[in-house]
Amino acid sequence: MSDARERLVTAAYELFARDGVQAVGIDAIIERSGVARQTLYRHFGSKQELVLAFMERRERLWTHAWLEAEIRRRARDPQRRLEAIFDVFDEWFHEPGFEGCSFINVMLEHPGAEHPLHRAAAEHLARIRELLAQLATEAGIADPSGFARQWHILMKGSIVAAGEGDLDAARRAKQIGRALIDQTTGQKSRPQAVDVSRPATPRSGRTARSGRDRGRAPAPAPR
Repeated sequence: MSDARERLVTAAYELFARDGVQAVGIDAIIERSGVARQTLYRHFGSKQELVLAFMERRERLWTHAWLEAEIRRRARDPQRRLEAIFDVFDEWFHEPGFEGCSFINVMLEHPGAEHPLHRAAAEHLARIRELLAQLATEAGIADPSGFARQWHILMKGSIVAAGEGDLDAARRAKQIGRALIDQTTGQKSRPQAVDVSRPATPRSGRTARSGRDRGRAPAPAPR
């Protein structure tokens, strides 16, 4: 990737993730990247192409390099990895730079089901479900695809609730998730109290982007 293209995608990533796609114009991206308008259109024929590049990078950095890597580092047991998603989300929701799910945001900003950006965002969300189905398969769940859809609803719902102001939404979703696993597997999860009333203190000096793009501090040893 050329230096100019990299600067454009980096600027778009920072602005689109924080402010949304519709609120960010080409001029803002040009100003942030320091790349000339003519150069921008040499690399991207339209803003839409730049949004597609942003979502591709978002999947690489958010879905895989951050979320998937974190849950696999925190637990070895597949069921615990599913639950660890909400531990990761809990930290994210309490960060001062929490910006929500970019794929959901793009899809809602372009509600037409046939819009190219709506379709692309839906495909990125579907690949998250593929990850969940893989974890469900590893956990021995009979219908991994159906379970992945249920678990994804909990994930997306907790993100929206956190955006609404419920910063403890991930802890609540984890409780519901345990009940879903119990119902699905016919086994009783190990009891573990979750205090959804205790305030969580944001980690000073950390932003949501820095935590996901450059990695986090070492997590506790996997169980």
